[in-house]
Amino acid sequence: MKFKQLLRRYHTSFMWMFLSFIAYIPSHNIRNFILRTLGMKIAASAVLYSTFEIRKPSKIRIGAGSVVGHGIILDGRNGINIGENVNISSSVMIWTMQHDYNDPLFGAVGGAVTVEDYVWISARAIVLPNVVIGKGAVVAAGAVVTKDVQPYCIVGGVPAKKIGSRIKNLNYCPSDMGSLPFI
Repeated sequence: MKFKQLLRRYHTSFMWMFLSFIAYIPSHNIRNFILRTLGMKIAASAVLYSTFEIRKPSKIRIGAGSVVGHGIILDGRNGINIGENVNISSSVMIWTMQHDYNDPLFGAVGGAVTVEDYVWISARAIVLPNVVIGKGAVVAAGAVVTKDVQPYCIVGGVPAKKIGSRIKNLNYCPSDMGSLPFI
């Protein structure tokens, strides 16, 4: 193995351990500050709860008023853009890379994920690469999103399919609903 590759693996391992440590700091204000220094674009009013797993914070953006719950995975390697006033519940996974099961070498494929304004992704949902979740959409608990979700659409199931529609005059801010400063 070349020295440069070895050095890259050590850097990646160190960053993984450092990000794991940050996830347990008991203040979202301090966590947000550290993540900003690592290149994450996170609005001052956004709340990122503890025990997260983040990959490549420099390619993640979280908009104003958004709340990201406990135990989430944000795989930013190909970019994640989370809009304003978004609620991402606990244990949600957003992936931007995955293995290509048809590649003889099991290589990686993927693409960016966009979550537009006023989206609610409920607990334990999974969002796969190359997906846009439209404004005001709802992803039901446990759903697996494999393709784009239209604005104001409610999807659920595996794979996620339309199960309803949502009103269009949304005007709320999840971060104003009383987050605790030390979680």
